[in-house]
Parts: sequence; structure tokens; C-alpha cells
Amino acid sequence: MSTNLLRYPIFTIFAFLLILLSSCNMPGLRDSETPTQNITQAYQTVNARLTSAAQETKPTATQIAPTESGVKTATPNPNLTRSPDDPTKAATEAVKTPDTPCDLGMAAIPIDVTIPDDTIMAPGNTFTKIWRIKNAGACTWTTAYSVAFFSGEQMSAAANVSLSKSVSPEQVIDLAVEMTAPTETGTYQGNWKLRNAEQKLFGIGPNGNSAFWVRIQVVSTPTPTPTAPTPTSTPSPTATPPIIQAKGTANIFPGDELDLDTLEINQAISNDLSYESDADGELSLSPINNAQIGRYGESIPGFNECTTAQLNSTPLPLDDANPGVYWCYRTSQGLPGYFDATNFNTENDQLTLNILTWSSP
Repeated sequence: MSTNLLRYPIFTIFAFLLILLSSCNMPGLRDSETPTQNITQAYQTVNARLTSAAQETKPTATQIAPTESGVKTATPNPNLTRSPDDPTKAATEAVKTPDTPCDLGMAAIPIDVTIPDDTIMAPGNTFTKIWRIKNAGACTWTTAYSVAFFSGEQMSAAANVSLSKSVSPEQVIDLAVEMTAPTETGTYQGNWKLRNAEQKLFGIGPNGNSAFWVRIQVVSTPTPTPTAPTPTSTPSPTATPPIIQAKGTANIFPGDELDLDTLEINQAISNDLSYESDADGELSLSPINNAQIGRYGESIPGFNECTTAQLNSTPLPLDDANPGVYWCYRTSQGLPGYFDATNFNTENDQLTLNILTWSSP
């Protein structure tokens, strides 16, 4: 009986302890002891701190980014402003071309109107060298300009020959110089340039400093070798007649210019005769562009007569150009010939010329 009594208090105490322990783990008691946290407020706090940290570590110029190989390379910051010295700016600027020089020549086509390079000449032979040059500069070449000897062999030519007319930019002129072949055999070259009104030399080519030239080969006339007589006499060869360059009539009026090489009127670059009327109404024929004329007589001249005739550049009064009177000439291209006036219309001053021009021998 006493043993059973002792058991009950122990059992009672043990049961009380179990109840007490289980009550500590009940949800209601835990919630009452632990304070409740504001989850939204905590999230905002963390996000603000991350944003502040990112701004403090933001690069100012370049950012180092990892690559697949593990090597870090700098990448440009797109927020930076392009430098004012950006080389692409210079690439878009317009390229300024230099101004065209005042005095500049250019070879026209053909530059050698007469006497091409290595023309064969007899010793002491006279000839007219003509170059065709274009004014490629910005200034007009006046008659104060000249073609001037520069270097090499002068060949008895004048050191300066004035231009026969003014030449505007982009226009062409034929420059004629009278020369004489040296008496000794050999190859001779003379170099020439242009001289402006200030006596400064200039030439042709891109830089305007190249000379134009004449080059001839002087060859002595071979002496015929006597041959033994033959039973049958051979006729002596006949001389080759000169070739006619142009032949016909031309009707011109005051103010017209005539090319004696082609018989064209107011068409060619190098005309030879100008039909002029002065302030008093006096009419005349004037040689131009270094052409020359001279009175021959009342009989028709031949090639040799006009080749050796005394010529000049003096204007011919129309009163002296009577029908039946023949005048020899040398054109601006150095070709010989003759003309005579066959008719004159007093109502409109029309003049008719009969013309014949031979080619160079």
C-alpha cells in the first residue's frame, strides 16, 4: 500500500513537467514572444545600399570587362563626348586646290607645226620653226610677251620674238621663229621658253618650267661619184615638181582673216592675211602671225622665185594690189606661194584673190 502511494506523486510531477514543456513549443506562445519584422522595408533598405555601392564603383572613362579567354580589355565609355581633335573631322574638310598660275603654257596639238624632231637639213639652210602653244594660265599673254631662246643651239635666230597678238587663257597661238641650220654636220637642238612683260621666263608642263625645242640633223649634200661611160646613154632624171598645198580663189570682206595654207576664212587657228580698213576708209592686206609678203611682178612666179623672193610684214595697200600683179608670200607655217587680186567690188569692198600655196620641199 505504501509503495503505490509513492508512485503517484512521482507520476504526477512527471506529467506536470510534460505539460509545461509542450506548452513552450505551442505556436501561440512563440508568436507572442518574438517581434514581427516589416519585410518590404527590409527589401528597400537592401536595394538602396546596392544602388549606392554601384554608383561609387562606376568607371569614368573606360570599363574593364572580362573576355572568354580571361583577359580583361578596356571598352570605351559611350557617355564620353568625342574630342574636338577627332581625326574624322579632318577627313570631311574640303581639300583646297592651289590657284592657277598667272603664266603657264601647255603643248597644243600638234606642238610641232613645222620642223618635227630630227628633220634633216642641208648646211646653212634657212627655215621657220613653228610651235603651237596653249595659254593654260590665268593671265592674258599680250604682245609684250615673247618667245625667248633658253639654251642649246640658237641657230642664228633672234633671242626674243614678240607675240603677234594677245592670247587669252585657254586660247592657242602658233609661235614662229626664223632659223638657219649650222654649217657643220651633226644633230642640233635649241630650247625655248616664253618671256612675260616683266621679263620673267616660263614654260610648259604641269609646273610651267619645261622648255619646248627644235631639233634638226644637218647632213652634207653627197658629192656624186663619177661613173664610167656606158654604151647607152641614160636620160637625166627630171626634177620632182613641188607639191601644191592649196589652190583656188577666196572672196573676202573687210574684217576677214584668210589662211593661205587651207584657203579657209576666219576658221583656222593661224591665219596669214588680214583684210583691214582704217579710220579713213583705206583698205589694205596685212600679214599676220609672222606671215610675210613681197611684190614679184606681172608674170606668174614659180616655186623657186617665191622661195627666194624678198619678203616682209609690211601691210599692202589695196591700191597697189592691181589685177595682173603677183605677190609672193610665206605663210605662218613657212610655206611659199603667190596671189593676185582678180576682182574688187566697189559696192561692198569684196576682194577676190587667186591663190596658190606649195608644200615644203
